[in-house]
Amino acid sequence: MKLGLAVEYSGRHFDLPIERIQRCEALGYDSVWTAEAYGSDAITPLAYIAAHTERIRLGTGVIQVAARTPTMTAMQLGTVDAMAGGGRVIGGLGASGPQIVEGWYGVPWGDPKERLRDTTLIMKKIFAREGPVTHDGKELQLPYRGPDSSQMGKPLKSILHYERAPKIWLGTGARPLVSMTAEIADGWLPFGLRKRNAEQCMSWLDEGFRRAGGGKSLRDFEIQGGVSVEITDDVKSALAAGKPWIALYVGGMGHPKLNFHRKRMHREGWGEAADRIFELFQAGKRDEAIAAVPDEYVDEGGLFGTPERIKERWRSDWESMPYTGVTVRARQEEAYELMADLVGSRDA
Repeated sequence: MKLGLAVEYSGRHFDLPIERIQRCEALGYDSVWTAEAYGSDAITPLAYIAAHTERIRLGTGVIQVAARTPTMTAMQLGTVDAMAGGGRVIGGLGASGPQIVEGWYGVPWGDPKERLRDTTLIMKKIFAREGPVTHDGKELQLPYRGPDSSQMGKPLKSILHYERAPKIWLGTGARPLVSMTAEIADGWLPFGLRKRNAEQCMSWLDEGFRRAGGGKSLRDFEIQGGVSVEITDDVKSALAAGKPWIALYVGGMGHPKLNFHRKRMHREGWGEAADRIFELFQAGKRDEAIAAVPDEYVDEGGLFGTPERIKERWRSDWESMPYTGVTVRARQEEAYELMADLVGSRDA
């Protein structure tokens, strides 16, 4: 299993931990992942990281498809990949939610599944350079011929060549989207995959592989999970520290009628707790919502405790997960080193 590390999207100030990234590359980490919400973007940091590293793969986990046209997304990722040496960039794409799509980017929410499909297929055509790009999708068309069209749009072929084109992975969680991910993408960034629902999620992937045809299977596909890691003698406090974030996202992130984090918790087998957290948070009882997050839910989503406890839980719960890679999120440098030793990626 390969290791990655995450660069969190910024708060008031942007902080890029380049020394940590370089150290993890030396430890044998395979990938580094950026993200975006409505502050800093996810692609710009990859160019800086590329200039200060040699081989670590550069992924977006994820960029929001409503933020850019598919062609601009391909141009940006392709440009970074060309500067990085080719074959290092992974374009992780996600739909975000209607509050950000319409409230921040000012474009229609529409059908997010079809927008993801159209974006992926257009980008693949661009990277393939088999001819001028045309696409007739449910959400997106090239050339554009909708309202206010000049009717003069011309199919074009990328000037830039891609010797080893960037891979396209999708960040998805619901069954139709997970199945589509297996059908059209090169990898999956799971949103709501845990040990208790792994078998079900893998069956969704199999549906997509069958639709793709051509013998596509897990052999041709990557799955990048994520794990929070904290070395501590006080597991209870570590679990408590993760609850406010979970309560915020499950209880208040997104519109009350459409909260993907609440849906995710349902998929993970914690529907009753998710509904209780949501109910309390929406009633303004934030402290009670935080307290309603089960210790067990936090614990099964990460690795907390002494090195011995972390090693034991990795072997019992994580090694059997269907991941090809796992992204580590940690505040302690020694946690990254522990994971390198544990997974066997250390080469320095």
